[in-house]
Amino acid sequence: MAVYRLGRWRYGIRSPLLRKPCSLLYKFMFKLVQILTGIELPCEAVVGRNFVIDHFGGIIISGYARFGDDCRIRNGVVVGLRRVDEPAAPVIGNNVDIGAGAKLLGPITIGDNAIIGANAVVLQDVPENCIAVGVPAVIKPRSRGAEEA
Repeated sequence: MAVYRLGRWRYGIRSPLLRKPCSLLYKFMFKLVQILTGIELPCEAVVGRNFVIDHFGGIIISGYARFGDDCRIRNGVVVGLRRVDEPAAPVIGNNVDIGAGAKLLGPITIGDNAIIGANAVVLQDVPENCIAVGVPAVIKPRSRGAEEA
């Protein structure tokens, strides 16, 4: 997250003489993090407060993706484009929990308080307070017991 924040911060530097070394440092550190942890989180992606990566490894996030506050993702998650010629990635709401190995692809919206199950392939919008499970994902409302727990 520190490298991501550095990448976002460097856009605010007005002087090209100062911005270029910061950009070079960011690109070096981005590649180092990518090699060491298996996490690809470009600074172009918008990430809200309290964004948590539970387990590292195999996480790829598109620069077009947007995350709300209090989101949690696990290892093997892909949030990206459905097709290369269609530059639109998912918009994820607040308090969304994304399980290990889940794939969220294309111009979809994930509502607040949604849960994406492990290994789910989500290609359609998920309303708030719902669960998406399976390949392709089936959308189900959250049960009362899950909300109280």
